[in-house]
Amino acid sequence: MALSDRDRAVLDFERSSWQRSGPKETFIRGELGMSSTRYYQVLNRLLDDRDAYAYDPLLIRRLRQRREDRRRRKIVGSEAGPRRR
Repeated sequence: MALSDRDRAVLDFERSSWQRSGPKETFIRGELGMSSTRYYQVLNRLLDDRDAYAYDPLLIRRLRQRREDRRRRKIVGSEAGPRRR
């Protein structure tokens, strides 16, 4: 399945989002016309899409690694058990 215009716009936005100053959520709403929740849902789906990988392999690899790092930290944190005070 080929990428839609919206999918390409999300990937393009994510690739260049670090260049903007100000809240990312404001730019997501203004430039893409979607909520930040929906944006991250679409972006997360794209991380597992072969067409997205073909479109921008460097971005997809970087974001996959970031997602995996977050998952790993979450698992390690939950294995530590409850915190005692």
